[in-house]
Amino acid sequence: MSKPVDEMNEPRISAEALTQIDAIIEKYPTKPSALMPCLWVIMDELGYVPAGGVAVLVEKLGVSTARVYEVLSFYTMYRTEPQAEHTLQVCHNISCHVMGARTVIAQLEKRLGVRMGENTPDGKFRIEGAECLGACGHGPCLQLGKHLYENLDTGKTDNLLESLRKGDVPRADTDRQLED
Repeated sequence: MSKPVDEMNEPRISAEALTQIDAIIEKYPTKPSALMPCLWVIMDELGYVPAGGVAVLVEKLGVSTARVYEVLSFYTMYRTEPQAEHTLQVCHNISCHVMGARTVIAQLEKRLGVRMGENTPDGKFRIEGAECLGACGHGPCLQLGKHLYENLDTGKTDNLLESLRKGDVPRADTDRQLED
């Protein structure tokens, strides 16, 4: 799907997304408090937060550009560059490592033909490491957008990849959805 492009040669945020951002801001006691959910609106629409999206949030929330980039650079789920269709973030912190994260990473690398930190040539998949996804008792785990897949093994990893290749995002163990 093609997105409208502005003079900075990046996709524009739609009027619908801007309306959604305004509605989110109204739910918070202070405008800056709405930063993270507003970032998700842009991420959900564009797949990343371009410079134009940062500028919109600076204006609407009354925060500095530095503040927006602090949040964007701290949390691994936010992106500032266009991404692969499916970015698979595998937790490799100590708990998940002990529970088999290396096996899951090796399986993904083998099945996709790329190493951690790389995109597949077709742009469909990217494998990344994540320091912690907050599911230490259910590792190894993988995050795909707002979907968290837990207790992974090679079979569950293969099933996930096959579903994604068919265009189906399988039901996750945990979906980290925004509240409406």
